[in-house]
Amino acid sequence: MAVYTRIEPGELRAFLAAYDIGEAIALEPIAEGVENSNYRLETTFGRFILTIYEKRVDPADLPFFLGLMMHLAERGLPCPLPVRARDGAMLRELKGKPAAIVSFLEGKSLKRILPRHCAAVGAALASVHLAARGFPLHRANALGLSGWRPLLAATRDRAHEVAEGLSALLEQELEELERRWPRDLPQGVIHADLFPDNVFFEGERISGLIDFYFACEDILAYDLAICLNAWCFENDGAFNVTKARALISGYRDRRPLSADEIGALPLLARGAALRFLLTRLFDWLNRVPDALVRPKDPREYLLKLRFHQSISGPQAYGIA
Repeated sequence: MAVYTRIEPGELRAFLAAYDIGEAIALEPIAEGVENSNYRLETTFGRFILTIYEKRVDPADLPFFLGLMMHLAERGLPCPLPVRARDGAMLRELKGKPAAIVSFLEGKSLKRILPRHCAAVGAALASVHLAARGFPLHRANALGLSGWRPLLAATRDRAHEVAEGLSALLEQELEELERRWPRDLPQGVIHADLFPDNVFFEGERISGLIDFYFACEDILAYDLAICLNAWCFENDGAFNVTKARALISGYRDRRPLSADEIGALPLLARGAALRFLLTRLFDWLNRVPDALVRPKDPREYLLKLRFHQSISGPQAYGIA
């Protein structure tokens, strides 16, 4: 989450006039994340989240994202529920950009991640994969394997500003991933961005799964690999195998992994690390002036990529 578009009181009043959620009391910007403009909205009816869609979000994809959240929420997952306007629309326009209101979820993202939290996240991720079966809309992964080469082309000439020799390393890694990427693993709808700031806890219980704006259809185990990168490294860059074992075990308790999926995890984790390295690199080199957001350091994912390159197999993730 982030804030690129600022809203004046009169603009907010006009926008809310299409809804039956009362009058605005407070609007607070949310500075976390990098993709859309997000606000905590309090009205005379309660609390909500207001999102203005920016940057990489294609407006044509928004029915998929909002419909998926509704599909999952109706199946008991703790996902934001889109709020319909009086005309039934889940999507409207604010300041010339697509915008939506969703329900507010209680809880907070974790400051200190323990193995038991990773187990809960693994189970929640598997539940998303299972509950999304039968969702009727389709969306390819715009930031999947086919999307990495355009990102590399857009950053190649300035990658050295972040790390010496980075361009050559990225080119070599992408060539190998393109050659070896698995083609026949189980696929379905994935979250594709289930980072710690997108999971809310109340005590030991997950109370919210948010930010479905990268959700798409792709390899299910790739989503698990994204979580390995997001949840199982310490602040100093060290990989925590205990957290990885808990994450994978929590997932397998809900959805068993095949031998092929387990065997592919190191390669999928390399792909996940490369994906976030490239998007962070692009954002780092193309900062938006005056945006209430700080681009994330791409070098974090360079270290993670090197770890996955160095291991000999999935046993490094604590899999027996």
